[in-house]
Amino acid sequence: MDRHDAYIAAAPEQFRAMLGQLRAQLSRALPGAEEVIKYDMPGFQIDGTIIVGYAAFSKQCGLYVDPGAIAAHADEIASLKLKATKTGVTFSVSKPITDELVKKLAVSSLSMKGF
Repeated sequence: MDRHDAYIAAAPEQFRAMLGQLRAQLSRALPGAEEVIKYDMPGFQIDGTIIVGYAAFSKQCGLYVDPGAIAAHADEIASLKLKATKTGVTFSVSKPITDELVKKLAVSSLSMKGF
């Protein structure tokens, strides 16, 4: 079992399928990125630069990207009634993040990081 698999297996049961899907989406959106665990969080990096990370908590999950990616997609995040911070978007089973938004945030974060 790799480290991302282990992280997902240890997450709260209600989020495991969602995290597996998120991981697959990010892998497709960032085909040249390497899967890593940094700061106890799974993520994807290129040339040592973290492009995106994700995490599970007791009541929600988070997707963490460059602040510019959050700003660029703030209207879409708000329209989905998701909560955003400067660097992340939180979501849950009852308020999921869309595949389209995951891809947009990942690609935007990649661009903001200069790749």
